[in-house]
Amino acid sequence: MPEIVTAPYLLVFVAVASYLLGSIPFGLVIAKAMGLGDLRQIGSGNIGATNVLRTGSKSAALATLLLDAGKGGIAVLLARFLVGEDAAQLAGLAAFIGHIFPVWLNFNGGKGVATYLGTLLALSFFAGLAACLTWLAFALAFRISSLAALAAAALMPLWLHFMGLPDYVLLAALLGALIWMRHAANIRRILSGTEKKIQLKKS
Repeated sequence: MPEIVTAPYLLVFVAVASYLLGSIPFGLVIAKAMGLGDLRQIGSGNIGATNVLRTGSKSAALATLLLDAGKGGIAVLLARFLVGEDAAQLAGLAAFIGHIFPVWLNFNGGKGVATYLGTLLALSFFAGLAACLTWLAFALAFRISSLAALAAAALMPLWLHFMGLPDYVLLAALLGALIWMRHAANIRRILSGTEKKIQLKKS
């Protein structure tokens, strides 16, 4: 992790602002705006892009994916530009926590995969690209979104090490552990062979 040089009060401000940004439930908002229903009553009940796709609207799912990823990315880029590298990593962590534990939804949010990818892309484009390609490879091979996310989260600290980006390893490991925690039910279904596979429906 980078050396902490920013004043504590400023880091607290960055953390709170990033958390509030991350806690915006874009999937829920988009689904309601497009008349797709309440995501919490559809499919897995999750507010992320994968569950939005289960409504049959690819455009809504894409918008959710981009906005959820953007929450992490924007938080990192703004904190880096306005404050510094230590604040950037804190902002990514806080935005991610905001997504999975949003104050607006009684701290019951998404699983954080898109926000995780957006955070990594903003921290280091090539690191984020490695995470996206890892997700894509496992998704194409097994057609299970949750398995792809778990694989990307588990392998990312290793990729960062080999890419010569040790400052990001601790953050990636922490975010990865939270992703695995949020996917506990998915892991049980994967092991039992009952996890749902990716299926594209026509809009």
